[in-house]
Amino acid sequence: MDWVFREAHESDLPELVELQERGAVEGLGHIFPQETHPFPRADILDRWAVELADPSIAVYVSCDQDDRITGFAARRDDEVFHFGTAVDTWGSGLATYLHDALLATFPSTLGTLRLRVFTENTRARRFYEKLGWHPTGRQTRTAFPPHPTLTEYTLNVR
Repeated sequence: MDWVFREAHESDLPELVELQERGAVEGLGHIFPQETHPFPRADILDRWAVELADPSIAVYVSCDQDDRITGFAARRDDEVFHFGTAVDTWGSGLATYLHDALLATFPSTLGTLRLRVFTENTRARRFYEKLGWHPTGRQTRTAFPPHPTLTEYTLNVR
């Protein structure tokens, strides 16, 4: 499969949020039960708009040959800030492609990168660990109810 990795544009946001919502409902439903904590579409769309306008945050998307958004990623300083792929691409190799393309955008002066992942998201944790990321033991809570924990990971890139 041929994918394109490019900077995101404001016009991408509705499709990006739709992709993110499908993935969150499918992959994180055990963390955010939709009956009690439905995907906060408007809040997420607003957050993406603010982040896209923030010069300290770099936002990217991957697209297929039909220019359909297949994934998203964002970084800030030394942190992978957002990362996800379309449900119908899971298992296709896209996530590894997107991961590697995103890592190539970080300044070469950085020695260690970091990210946070939902502690109960075992699929994502396996993915990152397979790519060499290591949990630090530090945990925080997300701002979105029911405020599940996030586990920090680091990756040495030097």
